[in-house]
Amino acid sequence: MGTQNKAILTLTVAATGTIAANRFITPAGAQAGADVNTLGVANTAAVSGDKIPADILGTTTVESGAAVTAGATVKSDASGRAINWVTSGAKIGIALEAATAAGQFIEVLLIPNAV
Repeated sequence: MGTQNKAILTLTVAATGTIAANRFITPAGAQAGADVNTLGVANTAAVSGDKIPADILGTTTVESGAAVTAGATVKSDASGRAINWVTSGAKIGIALEAATAAGQFIEVLLIPNAV
């Protein structure tokens, strides 16, 4: 699951903290927290000061933070992982694949959002 992607735009981002690969990141270069707007998804792990590629538009591979329904709108959990959007938080993607539990990798269509 989730090993494919079709990124339309990938940018180099300077990490401002520790980032795990395949997690949502903020425009400030930090790993995203719960419910926040995001810039995209880190393609590699990083520590502060590293420059890493991040998928900004298109589809990308994201780690799940819980079971995720295919076709559901997703948001970031407290660790920058994809979870189903239910009633609050920034809508940042659409799950193109399902995850049955946390720690699985799924393909997500990124939704641009204003910060």
